[in-house]
Amino acid sequence: MTPGTGTSARTRKVAVAGVALADCGRVDDATPYALHAQAARRALADAGLDRSAVDGFASAGLGILAPIEVAEYLGLRPTWVDSTSVGGATWEVMAAHAADAIAAGHADAVLLVYGSTARADLKARRRTADLSFGGRGPLQFEVPYGHTLIAKYAMAARRHMHRYGTTPEQLAEVAVQARANAATNPDAMYREPITTDDVLSGPMVADPFTKLHCCIRSDGGCAVLLVAEDRVPDLARPPVWILGSGASVSHSAMSEWDDFTVSPAAVSGRLAFERAGVRPTEIEVAEVYDAFTYMTLVTLEDLGFCAKGEGGAFVEKGRLLRDGALPTNTDGGGLAACHPGMRGLFLLVEAVRQLRGEAGEGRQVRRAGGRPPRLAVASGTGGWFCSSGTVVLGAD
Repeated sequence: MTPGTGTSARTRKVAVAGVALADCGRVDDATPYALHAQAARRALADAGLDRSAVDGFASAGLGILAPIEVAEYLGLRPTWVDSTSVGGATWEVMAAHAADAIAAGHADAVLLVYGSTARADLKARRRTADLSFGGRGPLQFEVPYGHTLIAKYAMAARRHMHRYGTTPEQLAEVAVQARANAATNPDAMYREPITTDDVLSGPMVADPFTKLHCCIRSDGGCAVLLVAEDRVPDLARPPVWILGSGASVSHSAMSEWDDFTVSPAAVSGRLAFERAGVRPTEIEVAEVYDAFTYMTLVTLEDLGFCAKGEGGAFVEKGRLLRDGALPTNTDGGGLAACHPGMRGLFLLVEAVRQLRGEAGEGRQVRRAGGRPPRLAVASGTGGWFCSSGTVVLGAD
């Protein structure tokens, strides 16, 4: 099939053909471009396809002319590109754009790639940990008060605690279960178990967040290859299907956020589930952005896994563990596995591996009868609940 000559508009189904991680954790001897290339090669090998099959490319976060610079580095000349950048939700939004393009016949195979050496760059003083996000535009009114990204999340968490009685112990449970999930993930940066007391007694970063309430800083990269259903017979792995997606943006200035206890996932999730024809109660694995423990809790509420205000109770009693009622962030998430920056693409990689039944011994989620899960959701969040992208995936 000649790339870019797909069938009539919006008739084709879209599958995830290949997924892969680049080296993650502590990577001192690679550039971000090298991590992009490593992830891309591995994802293509996972799919059993050559790079000549790729006619679409999506990338963000690297280079002045992203994704042109990265595509050039990878030796690609795509006829469809996307450089959407909405923070941590970027990759779910990009996946939705790519799926729409493939369904419409504008591309046959779209490669999404990310790589970052955020940890190594800070260590080598190649960048600073500026979490104020600039002093121009709407944010200029907040920056003078030292209102960093962490502080914005902390304010939102405190509001949820005030309104619904959510406790520090419940937030800590998210970190404890994420670390437990990471324990059997050989790619996770932190695998040692922690307790609620460990989380609560750690150094305070921004009330109510202690250090272990916050994501780790790592290097790493990953890639996801989406293809039209026409290419599925050529694949080396069973396909995982894109069933539905949704996106939403909320605010940039905190003063413009209508309700600190509601994230834009309330909209992106509803749209994704409606378009997929799936209910939250049918989802067997959830991969959600977790830069801070509160993100996990409120995103699960907004996706409809529990009612608003009930997230604290929902995350208790091991519900998020790999063998829990709703296995969540099964690789350990940004709190334990890796967080090189915009982590959203890692959510899709882990969801696909779980649906394929390829997560590995001790890591694989098993549902009734020992089977792998059949439905998963990946939901990325950008900024300080500024954006959300949600994708529903199915093995059938």
